[in-house]
Parts: sequence; C-alpha cells; structure tokens
Amino acid sequence: MAEPAAVAIVTIGVYGWTEPEFLAALAAAEVDTLVDVRARRGVRGAAYAFANSQRLQAGLAAAGIRYLHRGDLAPSRALRAQQAVADKEQRTAKRQRHALSPEFVVGYWQERLAALDSRRFLAELGPDARVVALFCVEREPAACHRSLLAQRLADELGVAVQHLTPP
Repeated sequence: MAEPAAVAIVTIGVYGWTEPEFLAALAAAEVDTLVDVRARRGVRGAAYAFANSQRLQAGLAAAGIRYLHRGDLAPSRALRAQQAVADKEQRTAKRQRHALSPEFVVGYWQERLAALDSRRFLAELGPDARVVALFCVEREPAACHRSLLAQRLADELGVAVQHLTPP
C-alpha cells in the first residue's frame, strides 16, 4: 500500500451551527473530504435537518466537499447506551455534555480504535484528501468519539488536528 499523503484533520459536530455557518466553517478550514462517523445519519429537530444524510451530502457536494460514511467508526448501540446512563447519573443532557465517561473512552478504544489501521484509513481516503473533517453531532469535541479518533490519528501519524466549534 502506498504511503498516504500528508493531511490535516479537523473535527466538527452539528449542534450549535446553522447550515450556512457549518458550510462556511468547513470552507474556511479548506476541508475537501468529510467523513461521517455517525451510526445513524439523521439528527432530530428542524434546526439540524441540514445534517440528515441526503441533505448533508447535497450541501457538501454544492460546496465541493466529498462525503464518505464510515459507520464502522461509530460507537456501538451498547456503548452509546452506556454513555447515556453515565449522562443520566451526572444529570447531563447529551447536548450539554462536555466530556465522555471514562468507561466510554475505554469501550470505544476496545471496540473501534484497537483494530484501526490509521495508515490504511488515510490511504483509503485517496490522494485528493488533504483536509479531512471527522463529523458527528456533539458540539463539544471532548464529548464525542470523533475526538478520540482524531487523537488516535494525530498520535500515530503526526497529523495536525483542529476542532471546529460554533461561535
């Protein structure tokens, strides 16, 4: 397998953005490839309808950004349920969460990151991927598995990571 091209990684969630702001943030970061790491590619609420799969793909295509779905990098239903229990115990709504539970972090590492071949991940994005956005829903990067994936890529490949957050 050929050595993957040098890339930069950004992460972005949907909560807190309007569609124009979301697309502008991706454009400002010069994102050319968005990797959707959600299991379910829909978001509840009219304010975030633009992030539902078909609308998101259409908006990205119009902006010249390639879309890829990597559901294999989404946490399992059981792991999401475990985080929901931790949120309930902490009396924190999902949209107000600022960090993942330690149990979630360990579980995500075991279930998804332990087997991840970071070089293969980048190589599979193709030679045109220069600035790659890892996308999920949470506003706060530390409250989402995308930050764990980004950190793994940064640690193993020495790539730069920037977390895009709403104003």
